[in-house]
Amino acid sequence: MTMNKVKIGLVGLGRLGHQHADNIVNHVKNAQLSAVCSVQEDELDRAKKEWGLNQCYADYNEMLAQAELDAVAIISPSNLHCEQVISALEKGLHVFCEKPLGISKAECWVVEKAVAAQSKSVFMLGFMRRYDPSYTYAKKKIESGFIGRPILFRGYSVDPESSIDGAIKYAANSAGQFLDMAIHDIDLARWFLQSEPKSIYAIGGCYAHQEFAKYEDGDNVSALMQFENESMAFLLAGRTAPHGYNVETEIIGTLGQIRIGSVPQKNLVELMDATGVRKECAYSFLERFHEAFVNEMQEFVDCILEDIKPSVSVHDGTRSTIIAELATQSFKNNELIKIN
Repeated sequence: MTMNKVKIGLVGLGRLGHQHADNIVNHVKNAQLSAVCSVQEDELDRAKKEWGLNQCYADYNEMLAQAELDAVAIISPSNLHCEQVISALEKGLHVFCEKPLGISKAECWVVEKAVAAQSKSVFMLGFMRRYDPSYTYAKKKIESGFIGRPILFRGYSVDPESSIDGAIKYAANSAGQFLDMAIHDIDLARWFLQSEPKSIYAIGGCYAHQEFAKYEDGDNVSALMQFENESMAFLLAGRTAPHGYNVETEIIGTLGQIRIGSVPQKNLVELMDATGVRKECAYSFLERFHEAFVNEMQEFVDCILEDIKPSVSVHDGTRSTIIAELATQSFKNNELIKIN
């Protein structure tokens, strides 16, 4: 394939979609934001003004049919991912899709078949934490044998309490905490431990916000997993961090351990005043993982230009969705689930 720039059409211009679009315009090399799609007219107006885009669509299939594209970036609601991925692949386009791959294993298997049928197209799933410099460094240290045999993964992902109104508003459309948030930690556990879980037990509840109960979800949920290689993983996904966006990861091995983000600090600055010494915290995932979002989209573009496949595969998406689905089942039924 010979092209100077990869022409990308993006669907979904909410917080994350807008950030991806801005990254393509301003930070991703050899990429061009050629078209955008949103059902919100104000988001399309903003795209026209901010990036000077003329190809703005309210209908995804119209964008695929009319815009001159090499690839699409799907940043739409989770329940639309499956059909939108398949439509783009059938047009012969390369596809970047935000997590989750689908909201059920049945959807994921359909997407896997579509990806296999269009083997010349690059497909990549947005597990951006793998592209954060701290996580890539930790991965290399583990592979070097620094901590010996990895035996425990611990992941905390907790949104700030200041964002709770948005979470409650979105709850009716959410696939639940395990699919919407803990899926990142599920993916990281598989990545760091290099194994698949064989059992899972999940618990949690509505400790501060009863609004989630009617959707059979919690404001804080957790899960304990044992993997086929006998390693362990513990996950916490929540919505009530008072101090900021709290993402903390630890990998314990037989010879040592690695911690990432044990304090969710905004930067390396320490502030000193009459109240004492403190570090400011990051307050959103866009702030904490800005570099990771740029890096993952850069890999997608590079894979297209170099005709190679990305490190995150469609199978990673399927496995993580299946595990998150089983965690949700375990949480709802208060049961230990053994995974075949």
